Amino acid sequence: MAKEQLQVLNALDVAKTQLYHFTAIVVAGMGFFTDAYDLFAISLVTKLLGRIYYTDTTKPNPGTLPPHVASSVTGVALVGTLTGQLFFGWLGDKLGRKKVYGLTLVLMIVCSLASGLSFGDSPQGVMATLCFFRFWLGFGIGGDYPLSATIMSEYANKRTRGAFIAAVFAMQGFGILTSGIVALIVSSAFDHAYSAPTYEKLAAASTVPQADYIWRIILMFGALPAALTFYWRMKMPETARYTALVAKNATQAAKDMAKVLNVEIDAEEGKLERISRKPTNQYGLFSTEFLHRHGLHLLGTTTTWFLLDIAFYSNNLFQKDIFSAIGWIPHAKEMNAVHEVYRIARAQTLIALCSTVPGYWVTVALIDRIGRFAIQLIGFFFMTVFMFALAIPYDHWTHRQNRLGFVAMYSLTFFFANFGPNATTFVVPAEIFPARLRSTCHGISAAAGKAGAIVGAFGFLYAAQPKDPSKRDVGYPAGIGVKYSLIVLGCVNALGFLFTFLVPEPKGKSLEEMSGENDDSADGDATEMSPPPNRTVPVSV
Repeated sequence: MAKEQLQVLNALDVAKTQLYHFTAIVVAGMGFFTDAYDLFAISLVTKLLGRIYYTDTTKPNPGTLPPHVASSVTGVALVGTLTGQLFFGWLGDKLGRKKVYGLTLVLMIVCSLASGLSFGDSPQGVMATLCFFRFWLGFGIGGDYPLSATIMSEYANKRTRGAFIAAVFAMQGFGILTSGIVALIVSSAFDHAYSAPTYEKLAAASTVPQADYIWRIILMFGALPAALTFYWRMKMPETARYTALVAKNATQAAKDMAKVLNVEIDAEEGKLERISRKPTNQYGLFSTEFLHRHGLHLLGTTTTWFLLDIAFYSNNLFQKDIFSAIGWIPHAKEMNAVHEVYRIARAQTLIALCSTVPGYWVTVALIDRIGRFAIQLIGFFFMTVFMFALAIPYDHWTHRQNRLGFVAMYSLTFFFANFGPNATTFVVPAEIFPARLRSTCHGISAAAGKAGAIVGAFGFLYAAQPKDPSKRDVGYPAGIGVKYSLIVLGCVNALGFLFTFLVPEPKGKSLEEMSGENDDSADGDATEMSPPPNRTVPVSV
């Protein structure tokens, strides 16, 4: 098949790894650091919010957020993220990656600060303003997904593109880890400065007034890393692929990349005009041609991300409930409010340090060697295995002498989520769609993931409630319990394994080769891009 490639794009594909690659990783990655910090920090303080605003000292247990408030506080940022992914994904293809990139960062900075300044003269007022600011925080975070992935994929060379995109996403692990560390430091400082008895000893004094500052400080800290990278984010030039293939300005694309790569690059306006007239560069998102070429691929990226996030966000947002259920964290009445934050943060930090962060970086190391497809299958397979291994003998794990075993196996589900579909579902949509639709399709795929996160966040909140009323959080109906919730999550992971077979393998190919943008044939590479039927996949690591 006859193929044409602009010199500026070929120069990017074959470029050696240079300083600008690492600069792009850090600048884009700090956005993801902030995303993860902001999304997961809320799980560290929901118990504290319940104690501060909903405690009735005549009751035997500390206050908890009512079901509708807990689901709103936890899930509203995810709803905002979903909306932002769709909106900014579309806007990134219309206005350009760089123009929209700064706007998302400003939203994240302002709303992180505003979340910690939530105000009101009643618990309902504070929770309402918190939810309002967290929705818009999520809206900004949502834009960061398609834009960061698209920018990194369009800057990278084809040999190490997977590792570069995965490295941006791997900063999410450091964000989760940092949220735990910040909560540890803040809660430890307040616990030493303001000693308080446990709730069962003296309920009225177990939550010191100064505890209200703790959750605010933890949430507001998320503005700092985003603010530190704003200048460098605005200094990044527009990607050459957007400038050439979407804005149709080959001269500007060559000029921008000549500075970045330190080489002479011809503008090739005539070649760009020929490429732009090809049928492969004419069809839109809502066309039969897109459906023919990329319909199954979009179905694959959306379903796998949706299924992955049901399990991933259920596990992350409700670690505290699972650890409380098995007794790794004491019952709330056996602690004061500040110490409870400390214990929850310690558990989350250990999980992040021992499994979440390593999983991300193993993916970075191997993704361009064994491929996205293999890593995603491996991840879904072992997530399924470990979920069932936790769920089926669940009663065994609740015994005190077996709790460390439970924590170890639970940690492995996080490892294989991150050395697996949590990374690859982010990487692949940035590689397989045409430049003019790349940000939009990544936004659609990511939004499907956040729909799964919403299902996980709201569903697990209710499903994990035990049938025994004495063990259930106040105001919640009976659920199926942690054991059967874990079985459901195991089945969800198994479905993700099956839908992975709809996703093509982009390893070692240029973005234009994957999308068919530089192909002269009428049918392009649609059949070439489909997953080969007899692909061999490793089943162990």
